[in-house]
Amino acid sequence: MAKLKHPYVCPAELAGTLDTRIRRLVHKPQKILKPYIDKGMTVLDLGCGPGYFTEELANLVGEDGFVIAADLQPKMLEKMKMKISGTNLEKRVEAHLCQDDRIGISKKVDFVLAFWMVHEVPDQQGLFEELKSILKPGGRIWVIEPKIHVSEKSFKKMINLLESASLEIVDRPKVSLSRTALLTVRNG
Repeated sequence: MAKLKHPYVCPAELAGTLDTRIRRLVHKPQKILKPYIDKGMTVLDLGCGPGYFTEELANLVGEDGFVIAADLQPKMLEKMKMKISGTNLEKRVEAHLCQDDRIGISKKVDFVLAFWMVHEVPDQQGLFEELKSILKPGGRIWVIEPKIHVSEKSFKKMINLLESASLEIVDRPKVSLSRTALLTVRNG
């Protein structure tokens, strides 16, 4: 198994802390996602962990939509698969194991959710370039970072990297305890 290259990657052994009743009071998946996800979309849940948002994404895209739940850790993907096992959501969710230095998918997506994970990526510029390359025309990327790990200065640096990848901010939706940017590919 590959070694994790960044000290802030949440280990699979702590996956239970990512899906608790307390978190559901603070980060309600349907309330957060519903304004941005439509039926029939193809969505990338990047750094899906144990599938906290994957289940709701699969509900929102409906029977004609598709969710790619991607993570660097096989144990996180196993936990996500267990969560949807035996439900009608199984056929709309694909588990994808990322490589150490890239996501490694070629399917085009309408929407990328990167919730509290970009700060864990050593090569953020490479990540943003790869995300841009898999976005469908008009697609969006929503970067949401935890205030506890990502200072305002660090988030501004992240935004500069996003903008240098020809992505532009279209909104700054509010999410508790977080810094956010909703982006799309800059025209021209």
